[in-house]
Amino acid sequence: MVFQKNIRISTRTHGEMHDVTGSVQEIVGESGIAAGMVNISVVGSTAGISTIEFEPGLKRDLPELLDRLIPPSRSYGHEQTWHDGNGHSHLQATLLGPSVTLPVSEGKLVVGTWQQVFLIELDIKPRTREVIVTVYGE
Repeated sequence: MVFQKNIRISTRTHGEMHDVTGSVQEIVGESGIAAGMVNISVVGSTAGISTIEFEPGLKRDLPELLDRLIPPSRSYGHEQTWHDGNGHSHLQATLLGPSVTLPVSEGKLVVGTWQQVFLIELDIKPRTREVIVTVYGE
Protein backbone atom coordinates (compact mmCIF):
# COMPACT_ATOMS: atom_id res chain seq x y z
CA MET A 1 0.00 0.00 0.00
CA VAL A 2 1.15 3.55 -0.77
CA PHE A 3 -0.21 6.79 0.71
CA GLN A 4 0.94 10.24 -0.34
CA LYS A 5 0.24 13.75 0.89
CA ASN A 6 1.92 17.15 0.52
CA ILE A 7 2.97 19.81 3.01
CA ARG A 8 3.33 23.45 1.89
CA ILE A 9 5.82 25.68 3.68
CA SER A 10 6.44 29.36 3.01
CA THR A 11 9.99 30.48 3.67
CA ARG A 12 11.53 33.93 3.90
CA THR A 13 15.32 33.66 3.91
CA HIS A 14 18.48 31.62 3.36
CA GLY A 15 19.20 29.23 6.24
CA GLU A 16 15.66 29.23 7.62
CA MET A 17 14.75 25.84 9.08
CA HIS A 18 11.32 24.27 9.68
CA ASP A 19 10.55 21.23 11.86
CA VAL A 20 8.14 19.04 9.87
CA THR A 21 8.20 16.03 12.20
CA GLY A 22 4.67 16.57 13.55
CA SER A 23 3.19 16.99 10.07
CA VAL A 24 4.97 13.86 8.86
CA GLN A 25 3.70 11.90 11.86
CA GLU A 26 0.13 13.05 11.15
CA ILE A 27 0.42 11.85 7.56
CA VAL A 28 1.86 8.50 8.69
CA GLY A 29 -1.12 8.15 11.04
CA GLU A 30 -3.60 9.04 8.28
CA SER A 31 -2.04 6.46 5.97
CA GLY A 32 -3.19 3.48 8.00
CA ILE A 33 0.16 1.81 7.31
CA ALA A 34 1.43 -0.07 10.36
CA ALA A 35 4.87 -1.14 9.13
CA GLY A 36 6.96 0.24 6.30
CA MET A 37 8.85 3.37 5.33
CA VAL A 38 8.16 7.06 4.83
CA ASN A 39 10.00 9.23 2.34
CA ILE A 40 9.99 12.98 2.90
CA SER A 41 11.15 14.93 -0.17
CA VAL A 42 11.26 18.63 -1.04
CA VAL A 43 10.60 19.73 -4.60
CA GLY A 44 13.23 22.14 -5.89
CA SER A 45 16.99 22.45 -6.25
CA THR A 46 17.67 25.03 -3.51
CA ALA A 47 16.24 23.39 -0.37
CA GLY A 48 17.11 20.34 1.67
CA ILE A 49 15.51 17.76 3.95
CA SER A 50 17.26 15.79 6.70
CA THR A 51 17.14 15.02 10.42
CA ILE A 52 18.73 16.89 13.30
CA GLU A 53 18.12 17.72 16.93
CA PHE A 54 15.92 20.74 16.20
CA GLU A 55 17.18 23.12 18.87
CA PRO A 56 18.33 26.77 18.68
CA GLY A 57 22.06 26.06 18.68
CA LEU A 58 21.94 23.60 15.79
CA LYS A 59 19.41 25.78 13.94
CA ARG A 60 22.19 28.39 13.94
CA ASP A 61 25.12 26.01 13.47
CA LEU A 62 23.93 24.14 10.37
CA PRO A 63 23.32 27.17 8.12
CA GLU A 64 26.60 28.70 9.32
CA LEU A 65 28.46 25.47 8.55
CA LEU A 66 26.96 25.25 5.07
CA ASP A 67 27.94 28.89 4.41
CA ARG A 68 31.51 28.17 5.52
CA LEU A 69 31.75 25.04 3.36
CA ILE A 70 30.06 26.60 0.32
CA PRO A 71 30.03 30.39 0.71
CA PRO A 72 28.19 32.87 -1.51
CA SER A 73 30.46 33.73 -4.44
CA ARG A 74 30.23 35.17 -7.93
CA SER A 75 32.88 32.69 -9.14
CA TYR A 76 30.57 29.65 -9.40
CA GLY A 77 29.71 28.53 -12.93
CA HIS A 78 26.02 28.95 -12.09
CA GLU A 79 26.65 32.62 -11.29
CA GLN A 80 28.52 33.15 -14.54
CA THR A 81 25.58 31.63 -16.44
CA TRP A 82 22.57 33.09 -14.59
CA HIS A 83 23.90 35.99 -12.45
CA ASP A 84 21.18 35.32 -9.87
CA GLY A 85 23.23 35.16 -6.66
CA ASN A 86 22.25 31.65 -5.63
CA GLY A 87 24.95 29.36 -6.99
CA HIS A 88 25.91 28.47 -3.42
CA SER A 89 22.25 27.66 -2.68
CA HIS A 90 22.20 24.95 -5.36
CA LEU A 91 25.50 23.47 -4.17
CA GLN A 92 24.47 23.47 -0.50
CA ALA A 93 21.17 21.77 -1.37
CA THR A 94 23.02 19.13 -3.39
CA LEU A 95 25.35 18.46 -0.45
CA LEU A 96 22.49 18.09 2.04
CA GLY A 97 20.07 16.28 -0.28
CA PRO A 98 16.37 16.68 -1.12
CA SER A 99 14.95 13.78 0.89
CA VAL A 100 15.17 11.38 3.80
CA THR A 101 13.57 7.95 4.25
CA LEU A 102 12.70 6.71 7.73
CA PRO A 103 10.99 3.62 9.15
CA VAL A 104 7.37 3.32 10.18
CA SER A 105 6.54 0.88 12.96
CA GLU A 106 3.23 0.29 14.73
CA GLY A 107 1.73 3.11 12.65
CA LYS A 108 4.27 5.68 13.84
CA LEU A 109 7.28 7.47 12.42
CA VAL A 110 10.41 6.01 14.02
CA VAL A 111 12.83 8.74 15.13
CA GLY A 112 15.09 9.10 18.13
CA THR A 113 14.18 11.19 21.17
CA TRP A 114 16.31 14.10 19.94
CA GLN A 115 15.80 13.52 16.21
CA GLN A 116 13.44 15.66 14.14
CA VAL A 117 12.82 15.92 10.40
CA PHE A 118 13.49 19.39 9.02
CA LEU A 119 13.37 21.44 5.86
CA ILE A 120 16.08 24.04 5.29
CA GLU A 121 15.66 26.90 2.84
CA LEU A 122 18.92 27.51 1.01
CA ASP A 123 17.78 29.98 -1.64
CA ILE A 124 18.31 33.71 -1.15
CA LYS A 125 14.67 34.75 -1.57
CA PRO A 126 11.28 33.71 -0.19
CA ARG A 127 9.81 30.52 -1.59
CA THR A 128 6.76 28.33 -1.17
CA ARG A 129 8.08 24.80 -0.74
CA GLU A 130 6.22 21.62 -1.55
CA VAL A 131 7.23 18.68 0.65
CA ILE A 132 5.94 15.32 -0.60
CA VAL A 133 5.44 12.67 2.07
CA THR A 134 5.07 9.13 0.73
CA VAL A 135 4.26 6.31 3.14
CA TYR A 136 4.55 2.77 1.88
CA GLY A 137 4.18 -0.60 3.56
CA GLU A 138 1.35 -2.63 5.03
